[in-house]
Amino acid sequence: MSSLISCVAWVKRGVAAQHPRKYVLDEKELERVSALAHIELEDARVELERAHKAAIKMGKGAEGEEADDNDEDEDEEQWVDEEDDSMAVDEIQTEESAETPAKKDELSQYNLDGYDDDDEDDEAAGGFGPFSNIKGLTFYRDNTDDPYITVKEDPEDEEREELEILPTDNLIVAAKTEDDVSQLEIYVYDDSQENVYVHHDLMLPNFPLCLEWLDFSPASSSGIHADGPAKFGNYIAVGTMDPEIEIWSLDVVESMYPDMVLGRPDKTAAHVPVPAGTGKKKRKKVKQRPRSSIHHVDAVLGLSWNRTHRHMLASASADQTVKLWDLSRAPVADEDGTGESVPAVRSFDAHKDKVQAVQWNQTEPTVLLSGSYDRTVRVFDSRAPDTGVGAVLGADVEAIRWDPWESHAFYVSLENGLVLNFDARTLPTDLASPSPARFTVSAHDGAASALDVNPLIRGCICTGGADKVVKVWNIDQTEGGKPSVSMVASRNLEVGKVFSAVFSPDDPLTIAAAGSKAKLQIWDVGANAGARKAFASKLAEAGKVIKERESTGLIGVVSDDEEDTDAEGDEGDDDS
Repeated sequence: MSSLISCVAWVKRGVAAQHPRKYVLDEKELERVSALAHIELEDARVELERAHKAAIKMGKGAEGEEADDNDEDEDEEQWVDEEDDSMAVDEIQTEESAETPAKKDELSQYNLDGYDDDDEDDEAAGGFGPFSNIKGLTFYRDNTDDPYITVKEDPEDEEREELEILPTDNLIVAAKTEDDVSQLEIYVYDDSQENVYVHHDLMLPNFPLCLEWLDFSPASSSGIHADGPAKFGNYIAVGTMDPEIEIWSLDVVESMYPDMVLGRPDKTAAHVPVPAGTGKKKRKKVKQRPRSSIHHVDAVLGLSWNRTHRHMLASASADQTVKLWDLSRAPVADEDGTGESVPAVRSFDAHKDKVQAVQWNQTEPTVLLSGSYDRTVRVFDSRAPDTGVGAVLGADVEAIRWDPWESHAFYVSLENGLVLNFDARTLPTDLASPSPARFTVSAHDGAASALDVNPLIRGCICTGGADKVVKVWNIDQTEGGKPSVSMVASRNLEVGKVFSAVFSPDDPLTIAAAGSKAKLQIWDVGANAGARKAFASKLAEAGKVIKERESTGLIGVVSDDEEDTDAEGDEGDDDS
């Protein structure tokens, strides 16, 4: 599998803990992890003992035969021929008696017999010559034991300083897969210094597909080391190819296991492709998994956290369902008694194919928007899902976004490169009825896989696609007329095919993008004079000021190869 970054998520400034704590695996944490991971520690211990006893009883096999051969070799080496040994001893004694007089003559010049007497005479004379002043010096193996070293070196303080996150720093979470190893890379972005670097990472069990930041502390969180349950936190929810949803704390480094797991692993083998048919051409037929109302049975493709009802999380899955999860609920025992899991509180069958994305409406916190591979989008109230509305599209859905500036409007990006804007108030309840979009943008050549709406500037969206380009659009709403759409900036950020492009929650024209090259890039669109001019009135209306940069506005992590190349270039310039 090639290296890539599948999705990116921002964390606002001032949210992350200034000094992240290290993961501690104590007895209480081990008990929590074993319950969440469905690990039967006692059974594992019994099985290990049985395997050990069986190996002792067998005593043979490949290892046993090799051990017998080794024992025979050792016995042969230890076998001594008495006659040969006595002859060798006689020869050695004869040689020693012949060499003794010569050795005595050679060593006599060093007067080794009186060596100690000379030292005693020198010491009585008053010292050791030019080095006599070192007699009173004391050597300490550790500087902490030396009373004359008052500034002590504390490795913990150095590590604490290295891990420090300032209130002016943003965190950026990237879901990265490299050489079949998946992980979350947590970056620190310092806008004032135009610097971004990897702070720490978290290992994932499978390929990540979606991310969602949230500040609600889950019921089974490992915040056992804090004083009391925290009301606000810094967490990231991760959807992978597995049917489970993992929630990790971003304020803990070197974590071994997530703070909460929603759902449970699929215990059937239904997802394994089974060859069907005969002959040279064989097709793979995937069995349909039986759906469940309390957990997903296929990959989790989309996540959305409810910012009003902070304990609620929505998920979209390849099992064709949308599910709601209550993060305040503690894990409960599974029916088969193999462990604990958090079940879903609601399940909606609004689509007939994989559900690609889902999002809560910020103004109407009970309303959900979902998009599917069945080429439809649906808008429904989670309290009455049967009364929803929808629209039929011309291609598979790639991404969806509510417009935070218009509670009834939303955007949809499609596999054919189009981006559509709809008014939910005009959509029909019957999908057979026509449902025209308010306006359509031909954004990319190929799939428009990335889409986001600026939370700080009205009428500003960004898109990214398979054509490796990120674009920023300006949408001007006119009274009673059709909105005018214009492209303000377009740039190849050298991330490959763009899978994710997200606006910063703090800087109005800063975008984090990533894609098929497993490289994160931060683009400050405000460095472009044309972009500043196009959004000047909207920036003034929002009370935002864009600072001019001397750089091109593109900030990324500098690799070791790039540093070596830059150093060689500087040396070449000096030589010239």
